[in-house]
Amino acid sequence: MQEEKKIIDYSEHYPTFRPEMKKDYTILIPDMLPWHFDLLVHIMRQEGYKVDILHNDSRAVIDEGLKHVHNDTCFPALCVIGQYVDALKSGKYDVDRTAVLITQSGGGCRASNYIPLIRKALKAEFPQVPVLSLNFSGLEKGNGLELNLGMLLRLAYAIFYGDLIMTVFNQTMPYERTAGECAKVRASCLEQIKRALDDGSYRKLKRHTLSILGAFAAVPVTGEKKVKVGIVGEIYVKYSPLGNSHLEEFLLSENCEPVVPALMDFLLYCVINNVNDAKLYGINKKTALLFRIVYRWLYGKQKKMIALTRKHGRYEPFHDFEHLRRCADAVINQGVKMGEGWLIPAEMSALAETGTENIVCAQPFGCLPNHIAGKGASRAVKALYPHVNIVPIDYDPSATRVNQENRIKLMLSTARERLYGRS
Repeated sequence: MQEEKKIIDYSEHYPTFRPEMKKDYTILIPDMLPWHFDLLVHIMRQEGYKVDILHNDSRAVIDEGLKHVHNDTCFPALCVIGQYVDALKSGKYDVDRTAVLITQSGGGCRASNYIPLIRKALKAEFPQVPVLSLNFSGLEKGNGLELNLGMLLRLAYAIFYGDLIMTVFNQTMPYERTAGECAKVRASCLEQIKRALDDGSYRKLKRHTLSILGAFAAVPVTGEKKVKVGIVGEIYVKYSPLGNSHLEEFLLSENCEPVVPALMDFLLYCVINNVNDAKLYGINKKTALLFRIVYRWLYGKQKKMIALTRKHGRYEPFHDFEHLRRCADAVINQGVKMGEGWLIPAEMSALAETGTENIVCAQPFGCLPNHIAGKGASRAVKALYPHVNIVPIDYDPSATRVNQENRIKLMLSTARERLYGRS
């Protein structure tokens, strides 16, 4: 006698991910942070989670997203949902033992609304798949990733080390004499940090920072000049190769040095906004004290890494966050915090100050906060830094990669004239 299948009605309820499910379920994560996810996922696996980063980025992914997300809603949401559905349809996963995970920062846009959009899409084709949220804003209580203090510490250090590896790699790889040498060093440094995360030595910030700097500094490089191009904008399209049409790879193919601000800047931005809420609007006064403590700890670590990088002397360190705040104050009020808000003009200004005068402002088409704080603030940044060359690039399903790259090439032609004209 065949066992009768249990029929579950998902029309009114959505499935939840319970702690005991982590030993059997595979959790899918969209490829948002190619520089950092190796370390962050390693931590999750050490905590007993089965995790798989999605690298599917064909046109089929966008088409799947378009089936479930209105193209005026949010291009990053469309990409992420498209990756989920395309992966679940691939046959690679047991959909009855698979969950999906998304990070949320809170706020008045997709940062809060991602989960309902994902659930709506999954309900149409894979209603049994739970959606997990990784957030620090109190969203999705009871259906989020379990976080303890030890895990939070390791995640913070992993982001610092990921930022450092990304920064020095981008300052070395375009100039390497032997192709592939930097990739080997990057892989070696990632393995070093993974071991440190396992044995607890990740707290030895000075030792690992100097080790990473020394490893990349040992790579033989040419002495040629190259155009530096900064990448700022909405957090997903800023980092995700799917979201920005492999922007970093394109810049490297154009003989440029990509300059990508640190992920920790965005986390510090989210933390300090909670402190500013209490000061500017009189809200969340009780939690503001906790956020202030977290901010001081994170900023203290960042300052130490910046000081070590400057003392080493070979590399330009990532931005000091307090300096970013001062840069923002010259352009826009820190109360403007919808989306990436004041962080975008702050990063553009800081890049211009440190010799990166060519900037791509990557933004999803129709993303109002980023059009205001990114494209809208660029004129004020240009008034402060007359030589800065800012090109806003819209990313959405209808935008062709050729058109995006041609606009960047126009910027690069001007940048090359300036660079080699002065040399």
